[in-house]
Amino acid sequence: MSEIVITKENFQKEVLESDKPVLLDFFADWCGPCQMLSPVIKEIAQENPQIKVGKINVDEQQELAMQYNVMSIPFLAVFKNGKLERSTVGYMPKDVILKML
Repeated sequence: MSEIVITKENFQKEVLESDKPVLLDFFADWCGPCQMLSPVIKEIAQENPQIKVGKINVDEQQELAMQYNVMSIPFLAVFKNGKLERSTVGYMPKDVILKML
């Protein structure tokens, strides 16, 4: 499965109402660590069909970033059953991200 672009318009349906765990990557195009993390997130999305992976551009979706108190990026958030289960800031290796799920 590929990554889904998450916006405030589809957040309810794609994240809160998802029947799968959701990994969200809050990022910005100008962020170096975000660019380093991007291929890792893409791999996780392709290799794990049981997980929904979404990307949220904080510059375009400031409302969502503020709602979840995103102060630093990359910010990863795991949602299960419509609830934020855990989050982390900064670059993480793939195995650490998978353990979050």
